[in-house]
Amino acid sequence: MPSTPSRLPCLPVAVDVVALTVRDGSLNVLLVTRLIDPFKGRLALPGGFVTSGEDVGEAASRELAEETGVERVPGHLEQLATYGPKGRDPRGDVLTVAHLLLAPDFPVLVAGSDAEHADWFPVAEALGGTLALAFDHERILRDAVERARSKLEYSPLAAAFCGEEFTIGQLRAVYEAVWGTRLDPRNFHRKATGTPDFLEDTGRVSSGDAGRPAALFRLADRARAEPGRAVLNPPLMRPRPL
Repeated sequence: MPSTPSRLPCLPVAVDVVALTVRDGSLNVLLVTRLIDPFKGRLALPGGFVTSGEDVGEAASRELAEETGVERVPGHLEQLATYGPKGRDPRGDVLTVAHLLLAPDFPVLVAGSDAEHADWFPVAEALGGTLALAFDHERILRDAVERARSKLEYSPLAAAFCGEEFTIGQLRAVYEAVWGTRLDPRNFHRKATGTPDFLEDTGRVSSGDAGRPAALFRLADRARAEPGRAVLNPPLMRPRPL
């Protein structure tokens, strides 16, 4: 029977954050331009090493604050998956705990200490498009987008991309951007408003947007209390390719 080592092996642990939002009708991801090697000058997900006495959730929130300048980033943050430790960092074995953030559009105020620039980029350009991401960040981003697409089917987390109150049209635009497809407005309205414990009408209407004022909705109490755990029944299934 193997004995327990007197000292635990030292393995660097990092966090990477896939922050997704909807901008101009398309799904966007927050990326930073690395200021240091490895991959100096390349785009990457915001992230960094977990410090002593810090858990991975705290590290993810800290890195987001450092990379965006926003101390209290809005939206829903959850663990996505672990990657590595072998073969993902040219400096050696590094285990990373990736996190997924679904957030309303927010301005990126300042880049972090090891980043030259931070901004939102269309996901379509980062996944096999014109952008080349550092490390294994394209794989992590691909997994995060699939997680987000699935979350929108079974949970109320589409509202995490919106403000506190939103129209059904704004909510539908989130589903269309994340799923990458067009949805029938009347059919979506019927399903969204008819799903139990999903939405509630605030009794107010939108103002300032083009077109007629539209009813404003918010998450129902049950969904608002635990949006990451609430389950839509029936789910809003995304259209499948023919």
